[in-house]
Amino acid sequence: MAIEHATDATIESLMGSGVTLVDFWAPWCGPCRMFGPIFESVSEKMPDVKFIKFEIDESNRRTPAKYGIRSIPSVLAFRAGELVEARTGLMDEETLTDWIRELKGS
Repeated sequence: MAIEHATDATIESLMGSGVTLVDFWAPWCGPCRMFGPIFESVSEKMPDVKFIKFEIDESNRRTPAKYGIRSIPSVLAFRAGELVEARTGLMDEETLTDWIRELKGS
């Protein structure tokens, strides 16, 4: 599935009915740039999960504040639009895949 890009104005409309992962990132963040290709690779292998990238910048402050984002990369997992879990820091592909399988199973 293609990764969608969200802003404060669009984030809620992009949420899926199943599992949705939102990657909070910034272009100046080294670990974020390392995680980007991993997030994309996993998104291609799991078409039944919605993947969204949210760039933290001056015009997109409301959503990170709402979810208490203090460190990036941070990935928030939603089920039917409700936050169920959050993880901060760089994850490898296996860790991300295993986490998604846990989210889908519960």
